[in-house]
Amino acid sequence: MAEHFGTGTDRLSSTPTPVHYTRTAVSLHWLMAALIVTLLCLGWTMTAMAISPLKVRFYNWHKWLGMTVLALVVARSLWRLTHRPPALLPMPAWQSVSAHALHAFLYLMMFVQPLTGWIYSNYAGYPIVYLGLLRLPNLVSRNRDMAKVWVGYHHIVAWLLLAAIAMHALAALKHHLVDRDDTLRRMLRFRSIRRGEGQT
Repeated sequence: MAEHFGTGTDRLSSTPTPVHYTRTAVSLHWLMAALIVTLLCLGWTMTAMAISPLKVRFYNWHKWLGMTVLALVVARSLWRLTHRPPALLPMPAWQSVSAHALHAFLYLMMFVQPLTGWIYSNYAGYPIVYLGLLRLPNLVSRNRDMAKVWVGYHHIVAWLLLAAIAMHALAALKHHLVDRDDTLRRMLRFRSIRRGEGQT
């Protein structure tokens, strides 16, 4: 889930290409990775559970984490639009195109997945009360037939997201272990975005 997404803004095109990812970009990358993996594991665990107070808590935690990821992906996209990431390291053209396409797909799935969960929850008649404190607006009205459709969408997107994450991780390992380049290491370092500059 690296930070190569889109073409950037005109303002970014006039700035020097950075050497490293910012601390914010690295922090958001690993925080979201941890939350998404937790969400996927929690989702598959809770759906297999018998009805109980623990299952209800798991569903609430799942919703809260999902809304957190949705907020973070918006914040991360805004950060990406205002902070140019380092250029891809030298690689064949097809790999570069594939990397950009996969990153764009990851951003899309990270946004769509919590959104489908929100819509499904509202169709099922359950509002989302974030952290048990803030009631989020209902995006749709209760409709059990539509709930059955949207829970299916939610499951499909979960598998698509998991596949994209797996491809992303395998590509990073390939660069690290086979190509032996700096692709993975750059996302493990907290460094300045350009030599001699401060870090944000």
